[in-house]
Amino acid sequence: MDNRVFTRLGLAAFFLGLSSAAQAIEATIEGVEDPLAENVRLYLEGLDAPQYSPARLESEVLRRSSEALRVYGYYSPRIELRFDDPESPSRVTLSIAPGEPVRIEVLSLSVTGDAADDPPFNQALEAFPLEKGDRLRHAPFDSLRSRLANLALERGYFNWRFTDRRMEVRPYAHSARLYLALDSGRRYHFGDVTFQGHHIETDRLQSLAPFSPGDPYLASKVASFNQRLGQTGWFASVSVRPRLNREVARLALPDTAGWWQSLDVEGVEPVAAGPRIAAEALVTAASLKQPGVPEVPVDVVVTPANRHQFEVGVGYATDVGPRLRFSWNQPWINRFGHSLNHDLYLSGPEQQLSGSYTLPLANPLRDSYRFLYGLRNKDNEDTRTLESTVEAARRWTFDNDWQQSLYLRGTYEDFTQAGNSNQVLLLYPGISWSRIRTRNPTFPTWGDRQRLAVEYSSDWWGSAAEFLRLTGDSEWIRMIGDDNRFVGRVGVGSIITDDFADVPPSLRFFAGGDRSVRGYDYETLAPEDDEGRLIGGEQLLTASLEAQRRVTGQWWAASFIDTGNAFSNWDSNGLKTGAGLGVRWISPVGPIRLDVAHPFDSQDSFRIHFSIGPEF
Repeated sequence: MDNRVFTRLGLAAFFLGLSSAAQAIEATIEGVEDPLAENVRLYLEGLDAPQYSPARLESEVLRRSSEALRVYGYYSPRIELRFDDPESPSRVTLSIAPGEPVRIEVLSLSVTGDAADDPPFNQALEAFPLEKGDRLRHAPFDSLRSRLANLALERGYFNWRFTDRRMEVRPYAHSARLYLALDSGRRYHFGDVTFQGHHIETDRLQSLAPFSPGDPYLASKVASFNQRLGQTGWFASVSVRPRLNREVARLALPDTAGWWQSLDVEGVEPVAAGPRIAAEALVTAASLKQPGVPEVPVDVVVTPANRHQFEVGVGYATDVGPRLRFSWNQPWINRFGHSLNHDLYLSGPEQQLSGSYTLPLANPLRDSYRFLYGLRNKDNEDTRTLESTVEAARRWTFDNDWQQSLYLRGTYEDFTQAGNSNQVLLLYPGISWSRIRTRNPTFPTWGDRQRLAVEYSSDWWGSAAEFLRLTGDSEWIRMIGDDNRFVGRVGVGSIITDDFADVPPSLRFFAGGDRSVRGYDYETLAPEDDEGRLIGGEQLLTASLEAQRRVTGQWWAASFIDTGNAFSNWDSNGLKTGAGLGVRWISPVGPIRLDVAHPFDSQDSFRIHFSIGPEF
């Protein structure tokens, strides 16, 4: 058959479908307001008029409308309807007199068993919004029933059942009787945890469990255990499941035997079938031998993660130009869960090789020792430096997600800054606190980041310079509605020292660039010597405020203002300010930012800033 015939048939079927959909009946409701009117519309939605004869269509409209009113307690409505066209209707007008509503005459809600003393169950009963004398509504009763059932499963009442679950409606008396009784039975407690497929010491895995054997069962703790195991990075897959014993029920014999179970032996009379034991009886009998507190063991099945993981990242920013990052991660190197990571970063002005060795402690996700190393070469503006660093750190993560790190760092730096060359060996302790919270890390709709660090170096223990260095920065992201996004940043720093010439460039302060004060080149804002060469600052202050507005889809427009500088001494008159407009595109590889910024304290008219990557 000619393809054109298929095309015509397809188009005909398509337009016929459109025609049929177009004849779906529309309803106009009179006599009642929302939510009753809206519910009637929802019940009539999708009613395809051409599928019914006029009489059947009228009956179907009345049936659906009556059901829509019943869920709000109106069981005796008077409904008059009229179609715009009796033969081929496309619209119906309903005049509704809801009548006297059904009111609650009896309300009996109860929980028995161990759950009777469990607060969430009592709170669910107390939160029930209906009382005796109120107009009946179906939704709260259905919601309470689902809520109690979910609570029973979530909180370990695996033998729960409804002993009564009735809604008796007497339309002629305009009354309703509601009965809901839950027998929770005994509450299960956590039993032993067994691990399969693991390559890490069992004690280390057990320490991640947010429960101990004998604790009351909570489904949320099972989910938390699953999440914690995944966060270690030790495993490619994790499955944590409670083990419920259903084998007893399988011992029950069927009520009747089939022909395949019959025994026919010559000369042997068949034995009359005796009474059989029901499954419920076996379960009950078995439970008599169970311990006083029922337990549910937990089975954990894991598969090891790849021992060697490689990652390559490519990016671009106007601060540093093209950049390349290569990572080699070893999430586990022994049965104790130690890990080793290496990172190579390459860009025009800076090249860096760094790594860390992590020794998790009793709580692997919260406590650890870390040993770090780093080699860095930097050649930017008036800074040339070759730096090597080693660090030993003890890290804690608190319940409020703040991380604390106490560290001892040794740094050797061979540098030239503004024509002055030096070689320094520093040994200094420090402490830092940091926290990152975010929703959707790629392009956060909500989030914040804070960090505060204090470091001290002294010639008492052989450091080349004595100084106290304090740094702090914070960033916030908040949304107003779905299309307005705001980003704020502030950063401060201070070095207190009489040996500034011996403080290497890696510890001095510079401002300007994509992530600092836009409108100015990367790290070009700092005190200068008599020849105009940058020497770096002892103090730092930067701040930024940005407003973004969604234009369409993944495209956003931005306006911003940045200010800040690095100083030898605090001087508000020395602040440099830039402002401008930008575009954001949430691409598959991450947010892409393009900004055009005007510096108010420079001869340049504008500067373009381009970068790829998340804000945090």
